[in-house]
Amino acid sequence: MDELRHSSLIFLILSLLFQSFFYANSESFIGINYGLVADNLPPPSETAKLLKSTSIGKVRLYGADPAIITSLANSDIGIVIGTSNADIPALATDPNFAKQWITTNVKPYYPASNIILITVGNEVFKSGDQNLISQLVPAMHNVQEALSSESLGGKIKVSTVHAMSVLANSEPPSAGSFDPAFGDTMKGLLGFLKDTGSPFMVNPYPFFAYQSDPRPETLAFCLFQPNSGRPDSGTQIAYMNMFDAQVDAVRSALNAMDSKDVEIVVAETGWAYKGDTDEVGATIENAKAYNANLIAHLRSMVGTPLMPGKSVDTYLFGLFDENLKPGKGSERAFGLFNPDLTMTYDVGLTMSSQSPKTPPTPPPTPPTRTPVLAPGTPYPTTFPRGGCGPQDSISLADGGCKGNNCSPPGSACVEPKTSHGQHMNDYTFPCIISSLVSFLLYFSSLHL
Repeated sequence: MDELRHSSLIFLILSLLFQSFFYANSESFIGINYGLVADNLPPPSETAKLLKSTSIGKVRLYGADPAIITSLANSDIGIVIGTSNADIPALATDPNFAKQWITTNVKPYYPASNIILITVGNEVFKSGDQNLISQLVPAMHNVQEALSSESLGGKIKVSTVHAMSVLANSEPPSAGSFDPAFGDTMKGLLGFLKDTGSPFMVNPYPFFAYQSDPRPETLAFCLFQPNSGRPDSGTQIAYMNMFDAQVDAVRSALNAMDSKDVEIVVAETGWAYKGDTDEVGATIENAKAYNANLIAHLRSMVGTPLMPGKSVDTYLFGLFDENLKPGKGSERAFGLFNPDLTMTYDVGLTMSSQSPKTPPTPPPTPPTRTPVLAPGTPYPTTFPRGGCGPQDSISLADGGCKGNNCSPPGSACVEPKTSHGQHMNDYTFPCIISSLVSFLLYFSSLHL
C-alpha cells in the first residue's frame, strides 16, 4: 500500500509540473489586437479556441464586444477593452455616464472574463481636436472613479493609446521628448498614470518607418536583422533595432517629465504582408521576419537598452485582416491568422510551434566608430507616416537610420538560425524534469 501511495504521489507531482509548464507557455508580455472592421471574421467562440491554443497572454479590443468578452471567460487571457473617441465628451462631463459604461461593459463579465485595462479613446492627441484632447484626462478620471465605486479601482487599470507622433523628438532615443503643444494635458495625463499605477500606451510601427527610408540597411534595422548598429550620441549606446529605439525614445520622454516609474505598453505594432504597389516592404517575407524576430526578442527578456532585463508588454497587430478598413492596401493585410483560423504565416505563437522557423541571428558586435551616410546622401530629420489614419510627421526613431551595413533582403542574414525560445524548451525544461525525476525516485526509495 505504501509503495502504491508513493508512486501515486510521484505521478501527481509530475503531472502538475507538466501542466504548469504548458500553462507557462501563455506569455503575459505577448498580446494581440482583435479588430472587427471586417465582414468575414469567425465566431468569437472559435476565435477564443484559437487564442487558447497559442502563447498569446492578452487581447486588446477597440470596444467592448460582449460576445468576445464572454467567449474569453475562464481562460485567464487578459482582456483590454476600450471606449470610443466619441464617448470621451460624455465621459468627461457626466460621471453617471462613466458609471453606466462600467455597469454595462465591465460588471456583467468581471472577474470570469479577465478584464485588466480600459483604454479611453485611441490616438486622441493625433486627432488634432483640441476640445477632445482637453477632455481626455477628465474622462479618464471619471472612468477610474466609476471603477472605484464598484471596488474595481485597484484591479482594472485605465489608460489611453498614443501614436508615436506624440513625441516632438525621438532621435537619438536619449533625447526623446513629448510635443510641448500638449503641455498641461500631457502633464495631467502622466500625473494620472503615476497616481493609479497605469501604463503609458504607444503604437510604434517600424513598417511605416521603412517606407519612408527604403534602404537595405534600414530594412535590416527594422526587422531585427544583423546590422552595424545606430549609436545614440547621448548615451553611446548602439541600437541594433528600430523597436528598441522607438520604445526607449518614449522612455526618455517619460523620464524627462518626472515619470520614471510609469511603465510602457506597446499597444500596437506589426508589419503588413501585402499592400499597394507604392508600399515598399509590404511582403510576407518581411512581415514574417518582423513579427517572428520581435517575438523572439521579447522572449529573450533582454529588454531595451534603457529598460534591460524585462520585456515590455507588446500587443501585435493584428489577429485577423480587417477587409473593410479604408486606406491603402496594407491597412487590410496585417492579420497573423486567416478567417478560417489558419496561420497567414508561422511566427511561433501556437503551442505546437513555440519557436519561429526564422528566429533572429544575434547581431554582430557594433563597431566603435559612428556609422555615417554615404557621401552626398541626405540625412532626413522627419518622415511622413502613411497608410494609417491622417498624415502626420514622425521623427527618426520612427524611420530614419544612419549607414548600417547589412546584406540586402534574400541574403543569409534574412534567414537567421538560432532561437532563444527553442533552446529554453529543448534543453532547460528537460534538464529540470530529469533532475526532478531523479530526486523523486530517490525520495520514493527512502520510503518504500
